[in-house]
Amino acid sequence: MNPKNKKLLKLLIPLVLAVFFGWYTFSKLPVSEIVPYFKSANYGWIALGMFFGLLSHLSRAYRWQYLLEPMGYSVKLPNSIMAVFITYLANYGIPRSGEVLRAAVLTNYEDVPFEKSFGTIVAERMADLLVMLGIIGITLILQFDYVYSLLEKSFQPKNLIIGGVVALTVITILFYVLKRSQSKLALKIKSFLKGLIEGVLSIFKMKHKWAFICHTLFIWGMYVLMFYVTTFALPDLDNITIGAVLIAFIAASFTIAATNGGIFVYPVAVMKAFAIFGIAQAPSLAFGWIMWTSQTVMIIIFGSLSFLYLPIFNRRK
Repeated sequence: MNPKNKKLLKLLIPLVLAVFFGWYTFSKLPVSEIVPYFKSANYGWIALGMFFGLLSHLSRAYRWQYLLEPMGYSVKLPNSIMAVFITYLANYGIPRSGEVLRAAVLTNYEDVPFEKSFGTIVAERMADLLVMLGIIGITLILQFDYVYSLLEKSFQPKNLIIGGVVALTVITILFYVLKRSQSKLALKIKSFLKGLIEGVLSIFKMKHKWAFICHTLFIWGMYVLMFYVTTFALPDLDNITIGAVLIAFIAASFTIAATNGGIFVYPVAVMKAFAIFGIAQAPSLAFGWIMWTSQTVMIIIFGSLSFLYLPIFNRRK
């Protein structure tokens, strides 16, 4: 097949699938039941939730500088902020593509080697994962029976062990081959991995470890808070428990990580989580859409402005 046709298909197939699933989702969506909730919602609480989300993104951009500093790179804060918003916007198109663009921004405008910049992003994700595990731990304590039964159904010990052994074997073979090979490709890969590891290990060389930890906790605190305060926008969710909020927050977070910004599945995940606590489908689904829409609008606005202003801010470069 012609290379141009292959590229075209790679672009068209995800787009067609997105349109199909979008149409299918909306065809099953009880619009007449949800619209009244949008009309009666308290947009003051929604705006406050968006503000908390904005603070988390700004804190993430500032925190990134702590990881770059040990490697001798002083990055302009505006570039860091714009790179973060570009990340979130790009992830709506192709999941996890934003991390590549984020590293590329610093390579292009701050002369930070791509592999080192990307390594710091990996280190960030490791720190975020630890906090997420902490949130899951707190939720497990508050709602032990539900979380335990969910994990038991979702993950079979036998499959996990087999998968782990296979993955470890493949990694070991690849490491052995790369270590012995002196080909140009192998040398390039080794150079890339060396820079990547240096970026990841920068988390242990920081001068401002406590500031980094505080920013990490602040980021996730803002995530949970933005989710929680937005529930106040709908009167039907007035008596919601913190356990229900945390379980819905975790479910929604996984949809964002696994899909294009949680498009179409984020509201459904929230609805399913709230259903466990006997909350009606209509307000749950409406809240999921309000939550997703408000954050998406913010990302589209700031992400688009970042794309436009980034080359202007760095015009001398």
